[in-house]
Amino acid sequence: MLLLYNIDPAWEPLEQDEAVTATQELIEALRQVGHSVTPVQVNDLDLRRFLSPYNPDQFIVLNWCEAIPGIAHSDALAAETLEEMGFTYSGSPPPVLRLSGDKEKVKDVLLRAGVPTPQGCVCSTAQRAVWDRFPAIVKPVREHCSIGITPEAVVMDLPALRGRIAFVTETYRQAALVEEFIDGREFRVTLWGNEDVQMLPPVEMEFSAFSDLRERLCSWDAKFTPGSRHYTEIRTVAPAPLTMEELRLLEEVSRAAYRAMEIRDYARFDFRLREGVFYLLDPNPNPDISADASLALMAELAGHSYGRMGSRLVRLAAARHPVFGKQ
Repeated sequence: MLLLYNIDPAWEPLEQDEAVTATQELIEALRQVGHSVTPVQVNDLDLRRFLSPYNPDQFIVLNWCEAIPGIAHSDALAAETLEEMGFTYSGSPPPVLRLSGDKEKVKDVLLRAGVPTPQGCVCSTAQRAVWDRFPAIVKPVREHCSIGITPEAVVMDLPALRGRIAFVTETYRQAALVEEFIDGREFRVTLWGNEDVQMLPPVEMEFSAFSDLRERLCSWDAKFTPGSRHYTEIRTVAPAPLTMEELRLLEEVSRAAYRAMEIRDYARFDFRLREGVFYLLDPNPNPDISADASLALMAELAGHSYGRMGSRLVRLAAARHPVFGKQ
């Protein structure tokens, strides 16, 4: 198998070192469970050049290429290139990845499928904002990884809302998604599979250390800034303490979202629970597969080692391979 991953030369040296270390950890874990692994590092725009030495009939690609270096929002482009070259790869196809990059379109798909999402609207300018449900949260409409999500993104009145919309449109050069802020318990849920879709044990992101509701969110700092208050004081409770009925409801709505978006192989969803309703905040059909990420944690709760988790993703892809899928 090929392990395809990206290292952007524009990253700080420490970021590059951390990415290489994480990749090596996955390689070793896969080898321990019997896989022959050939790493393919992508570090410039020419993805085809990195893949051209390999025969698609002889390899499965574990696709950890989250972006082509130098091209923003290019996970779908990487998957498209793999398809054009004839490779069988893990994860969702390009249309799903493109859909997930547009929060407005995702919201439409989910609502049509009956999946609860926070009430929201898209605003291209601050002056046109008409909104009366507070607290609200303002996000860039085409970003992932909590980009633009800080306590300042949670607003309590119309002037603050318009100010934040202006910030988003000027800073990120895109429209802003305004949503009702669901001040409830937050859960991360992983599903994997295709015909047989399984929910792994969910985890809860616990905010009891924060009295100000504007602080009760998984911000950019919570994910990427070690030492920050959000990074250190948001507790991960694993598995999440949920009743059997709550677990049933969560699995039901997660499966509905997975099917509605036509996700393949695996995905992670972020939900908030309020008054018995699980609201889907963010679906991610291309979640991080590093050893310290949510997918690995939830797989471990279900009894899968890190290597077995990676092997499961490889086998889901292998079922589609013209040669290996027949074995």
